[in-house]
Amino acid sequence: MSSRLVHDEIDFLQSLVDLTQHPKIIELGCGAADLSRKLLARYAGCEVTALEVDERQHAKNLLQPTQRLHFVQAGAQAIPFSAENFDLALMLKSLHHVPLDLLGQALSEVHRVLRPSGLLYISEPVFAGSLNEVMRLFHDEEKVRAAALEAVRAAVASGRWEQVSETFFDIPVHYRDFADFEQRMIAVTYADHRLDDAVLKAVRARFEPHMSASGAGFLRPMRVNLLRKL
Repeated sequence: MSSRLVHDEIDFLQSLVDLTQHPKIIELGCGAADLSRKLLARYAGCEVTALEVDERQHAKNLLQPTQRLHFVQAGAQAIPFSAENFDLALMLKSLHHVPLDLLGQALSEVHRVLRPSGLLYISEPVFAGSLNEVMRLFHDEEKVRAAALEAVRAAVASGRWEQVSETFFDIPVHYRDFADFEQRMIAVTYADHRLDDAVLKAVRARFEPHMSASGAGFLRPMRVNLLRKL
């Protein structure tokens, strides 16, 4: 794995994909759509359709409309658009959230809605690193992340996709304090993390050694698989 440091994933995306040539984009599992909003602010010719399966997050997204950004409540396993609609599909830390038995179906759906030679950018956290060691105390994603990677490999092996590249990098993650970590990582809308006192104490004990005067800093290792529809 590479020790390359990436501060802005849009810059990294642009290094792999010419966004001026792939203007019609679908983001699957957009969360708060932060990346899509930033992307549209930089690239006036792009248009993004952002899908989010979580009802509460989707409702929040609708309260913050942005030009050329269209929100749809749906999952990657059932994309409500006709075939060959998009130039580029983005999945940022979302493939491993698809139900395990629907991973293959989700990638088939993405294949269906992409235009010929369309690209799929899959950015997934690697199950490693100090932040992962904190998170796994209450949210262990080892199984689902491995399944997501296997689904990508199976999709390429099917002959329907070409893997353009597989790239590794680290991205900095910062929290002001443990309360900030709790708000952003435990009190999320897409999961029901009900931590008892003992687990919360253990999480805090593993988090606190990373604190400094400026907060807690981590490096999250990432893997990006860029696939082309055949």
